[in-house]
Amino acid sequence: MCGVCGFAGRGDRQDLARMTTVMTHRGPDDEGLWCDEEVGVYLGHRRLSIIDIAGGSQPMWTTDGALGVVFNGEIYNHVELRAALTDAGHRFSSDHSDTEVLLHGYREWGAELPQRLNGMWAFAIYDRKKRELFISRDRFGKKPLFYSLQNGTFLFASELSSLVKHPSVVARINPMSLKKYFAYGYIPAPWSLYQNIFKLPGGHNLCLSLSTMEMKITKYWDLVLEPFDRIPKDPEGEWGEAIRDLLQKAVMRRLMSDVPLGIFLSGGIDSSAVAALAVASAGDRIKSFSIGFEEASFDESGYSRQVASLLGTDHVLEFLSLEKSVGLLDEIAGRLDEPMGDSSMLPTYLLCRETRKQVTVALGGDGGDELFAGYDPFKALYWAELYNKLIPKPIHGAIRMVMALLPTSHRNMSLDFRIKRTLRGLSYPRRFWNAVWLGPLEPTDLAELFREPVDLEEIYSEAIEHWENCPQNDLADKTLQFYAKLYLQDDILVKVDRASMMHSLEVRAPFLDIELVDFVRRIPSAYKYRQGQTKYILKKALEPILPADILYRSKKGFGVPIGKWFQTGSLVFDRTDSTGLMNAGFMARLAEEHLRNRHDHRAFLWNAWLLSRWNSVQ
Repeated sequence: MCGVCGFAGRGDRQDLARMTTVMTHRGPDDEGLWCDEEVGVYLGHRRLSIIDIAGGSQPMWTTDGALGVVFNGEIYNHVELRAALTDAGHRFSSDHSDTEVLLHGYREWGAELPQRLNGMWAFAIYDRKKRELFISRDRFGKKPLFYSLQNGTFLFASELSSLVKHPSVVARINPMSLKKYFAYGYIPAPWSLYQNIFKLPGGHNLCLSLSTMEMKITKYWDLVLEPFDRIPKDPEGEWGEAIRDLLQKAVMRRLMSDVPLGIFLSGGIDSSAVAALAVASAGDRIKSFSIGFEEASFDESGYSRQVASLLGTDHVLEFLSLEKSVGLLDEIAGRLDEPMGDSSMLPTYLLCRETRKQVTVALGGDGGDELFAGYDPFKALYWAELYNKLIPKPIHGAIRMVMALLPTSHRNMSLDFRIKRTLRGLSYPRRFWNAVWLGPLEPTDLAELFREPVDLEEIYSEAIEHWENCPQNDLADKTLQFYAKLYLQDDILVKVDRASMMHSLEVRAPFLDIELVDFVRRIPSAYKYRQGQTKYILKKALEPILPADILYRSKKGFGVPIGKWFQTGSLVFDRTDSTGLMNAGFMARLAEEHLRNRHDHRAFLWNAWLLSRWNSVQ
C-alpha cells in the first residue's frame, strides 16, 4: 500500500515533493521522486513496503528506461503473470516484485494489462517513446485515484490533499458535489468535492497524450449480473462448494506478504469466513483483531471471542469506550482527505490503530454484504413493493406523519429508525429507494438546504444509472447493483482505505477477488436473498466450516451513537454554514429538532458536522 502522485506540464521538483510529502502516512518506509524538467513529467511515490522489501522502490523503470511506473496496491496473481511474461521472453531484474510485473505486462499487453490483473491498484505508467501516461484503477476502486487538468497541467494523486498542493490547482467547492454529498452521504465517482477535480471510477483507464494534453477515459470492466442459464439439482451443494473453493483461493492469495499479517475478526459471517479459511491455509498461527465497546448495544466482541476460540487464532481484543473515543473525531475529520459521512469510520479507525500495533497487513470481509445481499433493505423489498401497490400516493404523507410520532431511539438500528427510513424512501419512485433510504437528507430537504429546487435525475444520476442498466428486471438485482457498484466503491472502500492509511496499514478484501466475483455474479438473486434470509447461498456454503449460531445470528453492524452524542453535547453542532452555499437557518432548525428529540436528524447533523470540521483545516 502506497501513495502515488505526479503531473505533466507546469511545475518543478519542489511542487512534486510537496505533493508526495503530504501522503507520508500512506507510505512511511520510502520516498521516490523522478523529474524530467525538459519534457515536463514528474512522478512521486510514498512506499509502505509489503512485497520485495529490498527491491521494490519506486518510481520503477524498465532496464532500457522506456517505461516507468508508480503503483499503489497489490497484484495477487503476479507470480503467474511473471511466469507467462518470462515464457514470452521478458527478463526481470527483481526477485518477486509485483510492480515490475506491471512494467513488463504493459510492454507485452498494453492497455489490456488491467484485464489480466487480480488485485487492487491505482498506477500510472509513463511511456517515454509514445509520450503517454497510462493510468488505471482496479475494478471496484479499492485504491483511490484523483486527477485534474488545470492551467495547462495534468495532475494525478492518491489523495485530494496531495493534488491541491500543486500551484496550478484551484480548489473551489463544486455545488453539485455538495448536493450529492448530502443526498448520498458520500461523493460518488467521478465527482470530487472540488470543481475540475475528478475521481477515476473503478474499472476504468485513463490515457493522456503529452503531445496534445488530451485525455481518453475507457471502461475495461463492469459488474454485470448474468444469472446461470441452468439451475443445478442441488444448487446449495454445487454452488456452495464452488464459493468455498474460490474464497479459499482468494484468501490464500492475500496471505502473500513479506511483513506480519493478521485478520480483522468481528465475529460476523464475512470476517469469520475469511479467518476460518486463513487458518486452514496458513502453517503458522494466525493473528486476529477486534475491538469491543463498553456500550452494550454497539458491542459484538462476544462473537469475535467465540470465533477466535473455535479457530484457535492468536486473538487481540481491545475494549474501548465510544464516549471516550469521540474526542478522536476532530483528528479523523481533519485527515479524511474528502468528507464522507459513514459514522463507522470511528470504529474502523480504532480497529486499524490497534491492528497496526502488531501487523502491517490485515484481511477483512468487505464485499460480502454487497455481493450476497446482506443488508437490511433486501428484507424490506417485498413489503415495500406491496406497500407501494396498495397504498395510494396521497396517503403516504399522512402515514409518515403518524409514524413520526413514534418515540425516537438512538440505539443501534432501532425499530423506529428503520420504519421511518423505509417510509421515507417509499415516498419516491423505486429507482430512488436505495439512495433515499441511506442518504442524510431526502429530496425535499435538499431543496430547502440549498434554497432551490433540486433535479432528482441529476442529484441521483448514479443510483438511477445502476438501477436502469441492471439487465435483470428484479428489485433484488437492482438493489445488488446499487450496493456493489456505488455504495461499496464510494462509501465502504473509501472508509477502509482512509482509516487504514491513517495508520499505514494495508487491508485486503478476499471477497473482491475477481475469480470469486465472476462466479457470484452468475448466481440468481433468489439464492442470495431467499425466503427472508440474507446471504442465503453464502451461509449454505459456509455451513461446513462455521457454526450455525454465527452464520444465522442477527446482523449488528459497526455503528456509533452519533444521535445521542449530538443530544448530550459530546458532539457540538456548528449551526453556521462553513461553505457559504447552504441555508444556515434550515441547519439550525434541524439541530434544534434533534436536540429536543422531536425528530432523528443524526445522519444530516453528522454529515454537516464532518464537512464543517474538514473545511476548517483546508
